[in-house]
Amino acid sequence: GDPGAFEILYRKYYERIHILAKGILLDSDDAADTVQEIFTLVYRNLPKFDRRSRFSTWLFRVAVNRSIQQVRSLKFKRRWTELDERIPAPEVNESLIEPRVALAMEKLPPDDRAILTLFYWEELSLNEIAESMGIQMNAAKTRLYRARERFRHYYEVEA
Repeated sequence: GDPGAFEILYRKYYERIHILAKGILLDSDDAADTVQEIFTLVYRNLPKFDRRSRFSTWLFRVAVNRSIQQVRSLKFKRRWTELDERIPAPEVNESLIEPRVALAMEKLPPDDRAILTLFYWEELSLNEIAESMGIQMNAAKTRLYRARERFRHYYEVEA
């Protein structure tokens, strides 16, 4: 209930949650909107946090779930552009990811992007990923393996 304490949590985790959301959503603006929703959900549900796991694990789980929900809802959203409106230049890739990597990531399903982002960008252990995604450790290993294989396919064959 202490707004000052929540502000500290917000500052501490904002960048990591934004990177995670962007890794799943592949768009900075959508990621920024989703991060605000994530922290709103966390603030509202903080009393429900049962402290059986670390706060960061719980926060990552909320972030992964909300980001995947958002990417699924955006999938069906139609984006219209007026004919006389200029299409903006492609977004500058702030993370300096190799273009082939970014292209391969775009082709992956959101769940694969989530697990790869947690493992490679957030550098979470398989146990932490399992907790964050609400799955068993063996399932996390299997999902990571399969996501790597799909990534490799897109990176080597189609990129």
